[in-house]
Amino acid sequence: MRALLKAFMVSLLALSLLSCTRMDLAYRNLDLIIPWSLNDYLGLNSAQKDWLNTRLKQHLSWHCSTQLPGYLGWLDRLQQMVETRQVTQAELQARTNEAKDAISQISRQITPSAVELLAQLDDKQVQEMQDAFAKDMRKHQKEFLEEPLTTQIDERAERMEKRITPWVGKLSPVQLARVKSWSQSLGEQNRDWLDNRAHWQALFVKTVQERRSPDFAERIGKLLQDRHTFWTPQYRVAYERTEQATIALLVDIVAANTPEQQQRLLQKIADMREDFTNLHCMKTALGGS
Repeated sequence: MRALLKAFMVSLLALSLLSCTRMDLAYRNLDLIIPWSLNDYLGLNSAQKDWLNTRLKQHLSWHCSTQLPGYLGWLDRLQQMVETRQVTQAELQARTNEAKDAISQISRQITPSAVELLAQLDDKQVQEMQDAFAKDMRKHQKEFLEEPLTTQIDERAERMEKRITPWVGKLSPVQLARVKSWSQSLGEQNRDWLDNRAHWQALFVKTVQERRSPDFAERIGKLLQDRHTFWTPQYRVAYERTEQATIALLVDIVAANTPEQQQRLLQKIADMREDFTNLHCMKTALGGS
């Protein structure tokens, strides 16, 4: 379920991948923030909210004590790549695979809680979830598909520029042109992504509707942990193409960095590492005071 992964997993990983000057405060309050994200899809009652808050505290403690220390090594490897000008397709693919592994570990950890929560839903809540999925799909179709393909390509390039700029600063004309060519190469990726999203949501809703069946935990667990096995054939191709194109884009962007951009990127990585190291729970995990 996109909502539960977003609440239990993506919120945690986003925190791990984005620099934040108040990271400790944000991390300690994720158990308060995440239920609001869940409420976009599920109307939880007070007992369910209490249960969820308890589980979230447990998951956050596990994540900070067992997962965050490993992210320091990931940042060290990233920093070394940049410092030695070894930001290559192979090295970035390795870092990408490591990030996927980290996401998989979190997914495996939180799946039992997600399954238990879903099993608690009543019919009204399941219908609300289905309605929220439909609203979500209408919103994404309007945002990503209603415009002509040329506009979709331009907007995709703008989104990527906004993601890259905080790391290296204002992009040069050469770098901007490379972002535009990346976006053009992806073509109808928006449609493939949304068709796959609708396909997965339909499977998920059907499974939750059958949550009283004896194999519910196995079925929903597979949907949460092994999403790729349910991808449409078109999206499977599009995903691989997008990943490879994006890695190639980042290699080219860094290769075209000015000295100022290079320094900004290294400083951004250093700031992230400091933010992680200064987390109270990280200091405890590393044996500090």
